Amino acid sequence: MQGDEARLLLGFPPNSRPSPSQIKAAYRKKVWESHPDLFPVHEKHSAESKFKLIAEAYTCLRSGSGRGGSYSATYSHVVRTGVPKAHGGRRNRGLIQIPFLLIVLGTVGLGGLNATRAYRKQKEACPSHNPFLP
Repeated sequence: MQGDEARLLLGFPPNSRPSPSQIKAAYRKKVWESHPDLFPVHEKHSAESKFKLIAEAYTCLRSGSGRGGSYSATYSHVVRTGVPKAHGGRRNRGLIQIPFLLIVLGTVGLGGLNATRAYRKQKEACPSHNPFLP
């Protein structure tokens, strides 16, 4: 889709240069007006095709407004790895892994202490009891 077609679909003049916030506001307004779920069954097909055109126009203008490349790269990295790159793309795996390891080791350590404490209490209460026998 060409930029002029996309601008016309979203309600802008053909040679205008709308800001990203104006594009987003116009997109939301047009989507609200043409969402297929708001129309009766016999008009859903035409509303759905118009809805798809508006979504395509929004994608075209958003990527053309200078923000699309970095936004989509960041989004795809988050989708692939589950973690956004912090501080200009440097990886901070250590900052994520160290607290996780401390939590795991602390939980295992405390859980082991609690189990030992419970075993000793039971042994003091009933010295002939063997917990490994039925």
